[in-house]
Amino acid sequence: MTDNDTTITAPPVLTAKDFASDQEPKWCPGCGDHAVLQQLKNLMPELGVAKENIVFISGIGCSSRLPYYMATYGVHGIHGRALPMASGLKTSRPELSVWVATGDGDALSIGGNHFIHTLRRNIDLNVVLFNNEIYGLTKGQYSPTTKLGLRTVTSPSGVIDQPFNTAALSIGSGGSFFARAFDRDGKFLRSVLKRAAQHKGTSLVEVYQNCPIFNNGAFEEFATPEKKAENTLYLEHGQPLTFGKDKNKGIILDGLTPVIVDITKAKLSPDDLWVHNEADINKASILARFADNLSDSERFLPRPFGILYADNRVTYEDALTSQINEAQSRGCGTLEELLKGEHSYEIK
Repeated sequence: MTDNDTTITAPPVLTAKDFASDQEPKWCPGCGDHAVLQQLKNLMPELGVAKENIVFISGIGCSSRLPYYMATYGVHGIHGRALPMASGLKTSRPELSVWVATGDGDALSIGGNHFIHTLRRNIDLNVVLFNNEIYGLTKGQYSPTTKLGLRTVTSPSGVIDQPFNTAALSIGSGGSFFARAFDRDGKFLRSVLKRAAQHKGTSLVEVYQNCPIFNNGAFEEFATPEKKAENTLYLEHGQPLTFGKDKNKGIILDGLTPVIVDITKAKLSPDDLWVHNEADINKASILARFADNLSDSERFLPRPFGILYADNRVTYEDALTSQINEAQSRGCGTLEELLKGEHSYEIK
């Protein structure tokens, strides 16, 4: 080998193990957080992003311990403030892949104001909202998503607060991407997280996650085989809305009202059914409201899982960079001239 010879070493092929830190997860046995953590570790190598360019940011809560368990950069912040911290980082370092781990209490209660404004700004963040419909870390108080009537330590006679519908809140706040997944459905969860990572803008993935200590079985309608097929609606872009054990049930729109039909009895073809379009915000808003009717037998609708809405639009940091570049191209003169602006007056 001569002095001019160079050796090119291919970058190592990363695996899920490369993204596992040396910290043992401090979650209860059976907690759904374990499953979400594993799927995030499985996903990271597929993104093709160097570990040093990935950051996980969290607030407070059981889910917010996640940055400790990822072998990436991470920030464990304060209650409800994960999103503004992530927004500041992504805006100043747009080349980074920034992820937020938050819970229904952390994001939708004390962090609620940050939540809606982050969504409308459309900063390129990947937000994973762990929803167990309870405050788990602080021992079982009801949260903004807790079902009506549930008895907890802070609602001994049953919850009377109307719970947030996360999908409706996200879409109504101007969010550009909303998806829903389930902790026990690992393969599907991973596919949804990958789509979220590929989205340019704020992606929000709500993960139904079981808390075996303080709210065990909150999502059993979607977990047990005998109930899952009848209560879940898996969305696929360009495909009709069908569900049921034999895929014999479909959904049509009667005006703006979704109606369940028996495909076989009604002799309908797939073309007669509602076909999912991720970019249709009006239909996404209707899908979001499916979550309001599961317990009402007269208005029952299955719970949608997958990508409810995805809209490609300019991100906050791209718009900001464009403004900065435009200002620099014009030239702003001295600091004194910049502060004085284009319009001034004299006092005589």
